[in-house]
Amino acid sequence: MSLHTALKPPAELGGGRRFFLVGYLPAFASLVFLLLLVWAGARGWAPPATGELHFSQAWTTIANLGIGEMVLLVLGVTLAAVLLQPLQLALVRTMEGGRPAWPGSGLATTWQLRRRQRLTDAARLPQNDPSLLTPERIQRAGEAGRDLRRSFALPDHIIRPTALGNVLAAVEDGAGRAYGLDAAVAWPRLYPVLGGDVRALVDERRDSLDTAARMSAVLMVTAVASAVLLARTGWWLALALVPMFLSLLAYRGAVHAALAYGELVHVAFDLHRFELVKALCLEPPTQQAAERALNRELSDFWRQGLPIDTARNYTHGGSTP
Repeated sequence: MSLHTALKPPAELGGGRRFFLVGYLPAFASLVFLLLLVWAGARGWAPPATGELHFSQAWTTIANLGIGEMVLLVLGVTLAAVLLQPLQLALVRTMEGGRPAWPGSGLATTWQLRRRQRLTDAARLPQNDPSLLTPERIQRAGEAGRDLRRSFALPDHIIRPTALGNVLAAVEDGAGRAYGLDAAVAWPRLYPVLGGDVRALVDERRDSLDTAARMSAVLMVTAVASAVLLARTGWWLALALVPMFLSLLAYRGAVHAALAYGELVHVAFDLHRFELVKALCLEPPTQQAAERALNRELSDFWRQGLPIDTARNYTHGGSTP
């Protein structure tokens, strides 16, 4: 199961604000940029009549758009956003480095392995020479250890070819681990019992992640389409680098948004895991060992359908299963 598939609010569309940010805004930005190129004279199959692009002509065309044409433009963008919305999970799954594998993923995985090794080395303190244990060295090691835990999953075999994939894998592996919970199967059940403030923060950071990921993907497609339109315009072809640069910038934003989202997921498990136990009408454990044992049973039940210990007491109605 993909982490982005499991660690998500149940309502995927999420309302008007989410649709505007995740679906509409990236599609609108892409379409406007491509239309500007076309109206300025970029055609792809033929060079501009004067050999150059004329953006003044494009702005004149925009200013002369009629109400009907503007309505058609808005409806076209809305239709594209609606049709692409169900593909959001698959899009982020691809950006994580999941299936289908994309060209160069092997080299990208090697790069991520080296990056993890650098963080591991930086987080390791010298053992044989106490004189090297300066406050600055200890602080740098602590920061590297924090970045290592946030950026990569604990098991060595879980490595993905992208930074975004590794950050989300780290959340899936680490959130709830200390309490015996498997985040991938526990989160869809924990989310409905979150307090209003925590849920609002989780939704906000999830929307930021999805918006940045969609913007990155759409802008990369826009860069390719721009290169096709500008293929016979000489040095104007460099304009295709604008959406490409913005795509890379949006991807970095998606990675940082995933780090912030993962932090809130950890907080949700820390503060609300007992609300989940109460919602299941089970008797809350009073010791850490008992809590971990119960959570492991629940995770095995949700993940594999293994039966729960029938000796556990229900708090609903005072009966036992």
